[in-house]
Amino acid sequence: MMASLRAANLSLALRLALREMRGGLSGFYIFLACIALGTAAIAGVNSLSQAITGSIASQGQALLAGDIRFELNNRLANTDETRFLKGAGEVSLTSGLRSMARLPDGSNQALVELKAVDAAYPLYGSVESQPQAPLSALLSAENGTYGALAAPLLLERLGVKTGDTLLIGNSRVRISGTLVREPDALSDGFGFAPRLMVSQDALAASGLVQTGSLVEHAYKVRLADPSGVPAVRAQAEQQFPQAGWSVRSSQNAAPSLTANITRFSQFLTLVGLTALIVGGVGVANAVRAYLDAKRGVIAAFKCLGAPGALVSTIYLIQIMLIAMIGIVIGLVVGAIIPLVAARFLADILPISTDLQLYPSALGLAALFGLLTALAFACLPLGRARSVPATALFRNQDFDRNRWPTWPYLLAAALSFAALGGLAIFTAYDRMISLVFLGAIAFSFVVLRGVSVLVAALARRSPRVSSPALRLAIGNIHRPGALTPSVVLSLGLGLALLVTLALIDGNLRRELTGNLPERAPNFFFVDIQGSEIEGFRSLLNTALPAGKVIEVPMLRGRILAFNGEDVAKREVAPAGRWVLRGDRGITYAKNLPENSRLVEGQWWPDGYSGEPLVSFSEQEARELNLKVGDTVTVNVLGRNITARISNFRTVEWESLSINFVMVFSPNTFAGAPHAWLATVIDPSATPEQEAAALRQITNTYPTITSVRVKDALDIVNGLLGQLATAIRAAAGVALVASVLVLSGALAAGNRARIHDAVVLKTLGATRATLIRAFCYEYAILGLSTAIFALLAGGVAAWFVVARIMTLPSSFLPDVALLTIAIALIMTVGIGLAGTWRVLGQKAAPVLRDL
Repeated sequence: MMASLRAANLSLALRLALREMRGGLSGFYIFLACIALGTAAIAGVNSLSQAITGSIASQGQALLAGDIRFELNNRLANTDETRFLKGAGEVSLTSGLRSMARLPDGSNQALVELKAVDAAYPLYGSVESQPQAPLSALLSAENGTYGALAAPLLLERLGVKTGDTLLIGNSRVRISGTLVREPDALSDGFGFAPRLMVSQDALAASGLVQTGSLVEHAYKVRLADPSGVPAVRAQAEQQFPQAGWSVRSSQNAAPSLTANITRFSQFLTLVGLTALIVGGVGVANAVRAYLDAKRGVIAAFKCLGAPGALVSTIYLIQIMLIAMIGIVIGLVVGAIIPLVAARFLADILPISTDLQLYPSALGLAALFGLLTALAFACLPLGRARSVPATALFRNQDFDRNRWPTWPYLLAAALSFAALGGLAIFTAYDRMISLVFLGAIAFSFVVLRGVSVLVAALARRSPRVSSPALRLAIGNIHRPGALTPSVVLSLGLGLALLVTLALIDGNLRRELTGNLPERAPNFFFVDIQGSEIEGFRSLLNTALPAGKVIEVPMLRGRILAFNGEDVAKREVAPAGRWVLRGDRGITYAKNLPENSRLVEGQWWPDGYSGEPLVSFSEQEARELNLKVGDTVTVNVLGRNITARISNFRTVEWESLSINFVMVFSPNTFAGAPHAWLATVIDPSATPEQEAAALRQITNTYPTITSVRVKDALDIVNGLLGQLATAIRAAAGVALVASVLVLSGALAAGNRARIHDAVVLKTLGATRATLIRAFCYEYAILGLSTAIFALLAGGVAAWFVVARIMTLPSSFLPDVALLTIAIALIMTVGIGLAGTWRVLGQKAAPVLRDL
C-alpha cells in the first residue's frame, strides 16, 4: 500500500515537473553552463588520457620494436644469455648513450643521443627518413666513413647538412639523411639532446663503449607467438636471476610515459573538479533564484494541500533534468576534445585522429556532474520546503540563514561524501586527491569566514560623508547581501590561479636565475681511469678559477630490500622513481659535500667489513627503510647486498654530484668503473666555457660533456609548455567563477530593483547609484583578491618550499595582476548585470511593494 502510494506521488511529481518546464529554461542558463563546463573538463581530460594510453597499449609492438625487451646497462649479454634470447625468437640489438658530435676541424661540437642499431632493426614498425631508403644503405660504411641519420635540430646546431661529415668518438660518420621518425622513440625515453642514429659497427669503431661507460643495450625479441611473452619473461628470471636486466613487454611499452600521462591527467581532473565545485555554488544560486521566482506557485501547491515532500520532489526532478541537459552538453564537448588535441599531438604521441568514445571517462564525468548538482541543490530545496505558504504570499524571500530540516542536510552530506569518495577512489595518487579535496573544503570554510568578516567590518565602519560610499558599505552587510556569493564564487578560482602563477614564477626564477649561479658549469661523463689525470690537468688550465670535483661512477639496479623483491613491495608514488631502471651509484671514503648525516654512523677509514651503504634520507623514508635494513643491487651482472649504515640529507636542487646510494669503498674493490666530474666556475664567461669544451672534446673524444645551462634551458622550455596546459586548466576554474559571479548578481537583481526604485523615488540620481555599485563591487573584489593572495601564497609556499625544497618568495607582479583581475571582474560584471536595474520604471515596482 505504502509502495503504491509513493509510486503515485512520484508519478504525479514527474507529471507536474514536466508540465511546469514547458516555459523553457529561463533562469537556468548559468546553471547549465556551470555543469557543462566542469563536466566537459573532466570528460575531455580523461578521454584524452585514455586515448593516449590506449594507443600506447595497442601499438605496443611498434613502440617497443619487439614483443619483449631485455635492457642491460654497461654490459652486453654474455654467451648463455645471448643463446637464450636467440632461442626465444628473432633478436635486434640497439645501444644508446650520450656523446659529443664534433666538426672535423674541431670548431664546434654538440651533445647527441647516440643510438646504434643492427641489421635486424626494427623488428616492428619502420624508420622514416629524408631521403627515404633502406636503413642498411643509409648506415652503411664507405671508405672507413659510416653512414648516420641525424635529427634536424642537430644539423641546425652544428650548421651542417646532408652529406657533411661529423666525428663521434674515434669514428668518422657521414650524414646520409635526416631522421623523421623512429618507431621505438617513446619506449627509449625522453632525451635532452638531438638523436644521431648509427650502426653497431660505427659504435664499436668509435671507442665510446669502454669499461664503466654509461651505455644501455636493449635486446628486442620478436616471438613466433606474441602470447608467449609471460612464459619467456618467467623463464628468463628463472635461468638468469643475477642478469640484472630490465624486462619490458609490448603490453607496457612506455611505462614512464603512461605513468606521467596518468599522473598529469589526475591533476587536470582535480582542476576540472574544482571548476565543477565552484560551479556548484552557481548551481545553488540558480536553484535559489529559480525557487524564489516560483514563490507563488509553491505557495499555491501548499495551500491546495500538496505535502512538502511532493513540492520538493517536483523541483528536484526539474533540477536534475536540467542538470542532465548540461551534462550531455559537457559530454559532447568532452568527447570532441581528444579529436581536437590529436591534431596537435599526433606528431609526438601515438594518438588516433579518428573520433572515438571512451565510455568510462564519459561515465565518470557524468557521475561527477550529477553528484555536484544534487549536493548543491539540496539545501535551497530544503529551505524552500520549510517556508510557510503565508510567508510566500507576502512576497518574503527564503531565509538563507535558516537551516533546512535534517533529511535535506543528510542528503547534502551524503552527496558531498559520494563526490569526494569518487574523486579519491578514481585517483592515481589517493593521498594527493585527499589533500586536494581537503584544501577545497577548507577554502570554502575560510571563504565563508572572509565574507562574514567583510560584512562585520562594513557594519562597524565609521560613518562616511559620501552618500554613494555609505550606500555601498550598507549593501555589503545588509540581510540578503551579495557578499557571501561574490566572495565564494570568485575566491576559489582566484586562489587557484595565484597558486599556480606563484609556483610557475618561483620555478622559472630558480631555473633561470638562482640555479645557474649555484650549479656546476659542466658535467663530464665516461672518464676512464687512464684519462682522469690528464683530464684534470687540462680542465685546470682551461678554467683556472674552477673547482673540479670527481667521483667514481657505476650503474646499479635495486632488486630487493631485506630480501623482498621490490616489484612486490608497496611503494609511495614519490619514491617509485628510485626503483625505476638503473641508478647511478658510487663509493666514498668520506661523507660527500653538501650532505649531512641525520641518522646512523659513517664507516671508519679503511673499513673492510660487510658492504655498507648510505641512503638519502628523503628517499629512504618514502621507501619505508630504516638503518640496519639490507639493499640488494645488481651491478655489472652481479648481485651485491649491503646493509644501510646511515641516512644523509641530499641537496638535489644544487645540481651538484649527488647519489641516492653511496657505498663503502670495499664494496666495489677492484670493480671496473668510469669517473664522473663537474667543474664550478661562476666567473667563467661563455667564451671561456666554449673554449674549455672544445679542448676537452678534441683531446678526449670519448668523454661526454653536458653544459648545465643548456640542460636548464631545455627544462625551462618544457616547464613553459607544462605551465601553459596548467594555466589553461586553471582558466576553466576561473571561467566557472565568472559564471557563478554572474549568476549570483542575477539572483540578487530582484532586491536591487526594489532598492534602486525606492532610492530614485527619494531623489538619488543614476550617477549616485552607479558610484555606489562601483564602490560595493570594488570593495568585494579587493577583499576577495586579498584572500586569494594570502591563500594562494601559502599554498604555493608549501609546494615550492616543503615539497620541492626550493627557495620560495612572493612575486609582486602576481599580486598586482590578481587585484586587477578581481576588480575588473567584480566591477565589470557587476555593472553589466545591474545596468538594467537602473533603467527600471518605478511605478510597476512600487505597486508590488
